[in-house]
Amino acid sequence: MNANDTLAVPLHCLAHGRTGDKGDRSNISVIAWHPALYPLLVEQVTEQAVARQFAHRRPQRVMRHLLPHLQAMNFVLDGVLDGGVNDALNLDSHGKALSFLLLDLPVAVPQALQPLLRNPSPLSPPP
Repeated sequence: MNANDTLAVPLHCLAHGRTGDKGDRSNISVIAWHPALYPLLVEQVTEQAVARQFAHRRPQRVMRHLLPHLQAMNFVLDGVLDGGVNDALNLDSHGKALSFLLLDLPVAVPQALQPLLRNPSPLSPPP
């Protein structure tokens, strides 16, 4: 894919998310706005990319579960809630806002898929 044909946008332009938690574990679902965007999510929103996005939270492990019939994926992040609701001193001890952090992940979108984006706000213009 030629860099001139892509646009870097935050993940929220391609998908929405839901978050849940249990103890020190967070579940973050990412659901494509359009089925044609799902393969791009599978390609770029990997366990490694999510671990980098959450590096400051020092996850012990990141697991990705693909749900292709729903054009969705679920990430399970262990050790990102500062010990869980009863132990955490942070403002979001339940981890409900963590989907917003993930939805800021940059994704390179080819020109052909750009009309499917929701509220595209480029992170950087093509070179």
